[in-house]
Amino acid sequence: MGRAIADYWKNGKAGRLRVFSPMFEEDEIPVATLFRTYEDMPEIERKALDMVKGRTLDVGAGSGCHSLILQQRDVDVTANDISPLSVETMRERGVKKVLEQDFFTLEGQYDTILMLMNGIGIVGRLERMPEFFRHLDRILAPGGQLLCDSSDISYVFEDEDGNIEYPDDMTYYGELIYQMQYKDTIGKPFDWLYIDIDTLRQMAEENGYEVEVMAEGEHYDYLARIAPQKQTKI
Repeated sequence: MGRAIADYWKNGKAGRLRVFSPMFEEDEIPVATLFRTYEDMPEIERKALDMVKGRTLDVGAGSGCHSLILQQRDVDVTANDISPLSVETMRERGVKKVLEQDFFTLEGQYDTILMLMNGIGIVGRLERMPEFFRHLDRILAPGGQLLCDSSDISYVFEDEDGNIEYPDDMTYYGELIYQMQYKDTIGKPFDWLYIDIDTLRQMAEENGYEVEVMAEGEHYDYLARIAPQKQTKI
């Protein structure tokens, strides 16, 4: 993805960014959409950007489209991505603060953490959610919030009668494996998580957080606000 982003930035066009998964037919990400403006973003993303407050971390920032919008609004935003070419492109585009680092190794504290375009997918597997919340304990400032979108993909397993049946060897239906290819560059397979809202709520509550749905999309997707549970005074 980093190579595709850099190619589009330098040339104004890019080849096919191909996406493979054992569960689906080959797909493609239109690279131009990674450079979209606020007006071109889905309602869920616009809602999330409008809810941002304070010092902000933009996780999996890609080309920096969200960070650039927030900068224009005078938000203190730091973009984060693990791709060197994405990081280089963001800096060339004018993103002032960029970290080339794995999310789970980040330090500091943030009032808002953004994980858009199913950014919470980086957790990979459901069993890693407790680790994710422990990391939030470290980097989410008091009174802070995490804004993420995801999708319930149970519809993939519906039959013609609307019944849902999962494979016997499946631990959780939202756990996928993806691999990407851009021109002759083939990335390594990686785990990616789609989490339904009920499961997200359950995992959050078990780890001291609460979830509020802020918006719902047309394709089983939603925007969630995650924050520490309010402590009841005795």
